[in-house]
Amino acid sequence: MATTAAAPARSEATKTKKLPLAKAINESLRTAMENDPKVLIMGEDVGKLGGVFRVTDGLQKDFGEGRVIDTPLAESGIVGTAIGLALRGYRPVVEIQFDGFVFPAYDQIVTQLAKMHARALGKIKLPVVIRIPYAGGIGAVEHHSESPEALFAHVAGLKCVSPSNSSDAYWMMQQAIESDDPVIFFEPKRRYWDKGEVDTTAIPAPLHSASVARRGTAATLAAYGPMVKVCLEAAAAAEEEGNSLEVVDLRSMSPIDFDTLQRSVEKTGRLVVVHEAPVFLGTGAEIAARITERCFYHLEAPVLRVGGFHAPYPPARLEDEYLPNLDRVLDAVDRALAY
Repeated sequence: MATTAAAPARSEATKTKKLPLAKAINESLRTAMENDPKVLIMGEDVGKLGGVFRVTDGLQKDFGEGRVIDTPLAESGIVGTAIGLALRGYRPVVEIQFDGFVFPAYDQIVTQLAKMHARALGKIKLPVVIRIPYAGGIGAVEHHSESPEALFAHVAGLKCVSPSNSSDAYWMMQQAIESDDPVIFFEPKRRYWDKGEVDTTAIPAPLHSASVARRGTAATLAAYGPMVKVCLEAAAAAEEEGNSLEVVDLRSMSPIDFDTLQRSVEKTGRLVVVHEAPVFLGTGAEIAARITERCFYHLEAPVLRVGGFHAPYPPARLEDEYLPNLDRVLDAVDRALAY
């Protein structure tokens, strides 16, 4: 595919700056496109409009319609085209406008994108990134606030990650684009406008490593994406009551960095896993099983889970009743500490 505009000069010198999470992704995409002419962006309204959340704002203007491509309203076609482009040496970054819109493309993702590497005995690489704004908290209508991450994390051949802050958003996006494996990049839409420091000169942590967001000794809270902020707020509230909570930001749901989580649980003896998706057969269930296997003799209480209910995502007016909040997390902590 020919480009229609030359890449602009390298953006301003690297430095630390405060950016909303959405803007951090925008700058990360810009940097990746400047560094590699094979990086393309595709999706509905990603060009002239700049995406419904303006994550791709200004990129088509600077890189041209040949590299930032407005597509028809056809998710299966978008992902299928990205697979073909990747086979021809490009690194497509695909935007799915909302989480609930990804399912028309589910067949392409699961039966083609995830499996080609294995089918070709490793000779074919699929460097495709699929960006999905996900989860709730913005009062949206049906199909706009779902948490399908466990569906994709369960599929061998796919990598699934979710940043919780601007710095991780900036670095993890570039790492995902550089990956030769397909990456599902879940963007916590309710955190798009949260600002955070981004050091563009930093040496980033590996894409699939977890990080300790807060040190503590009494119990561990494990979360990813939008729930990390809730867990940090819970840890601050618990401290006022004399309980020291450690918060682990998993950052990656497939693979999961169990080593970092194990070290935390061996120290605290208690674990509460928090995510927005339903707990039934969710990511927290896998974590609970693995940590129980690894830390059985260190656990002082069963691993507990806090998440959404096993029900379709509710109307906007009821989502506060559905989503894990400070009280539900602290209640689980109290139950863990009571053992």
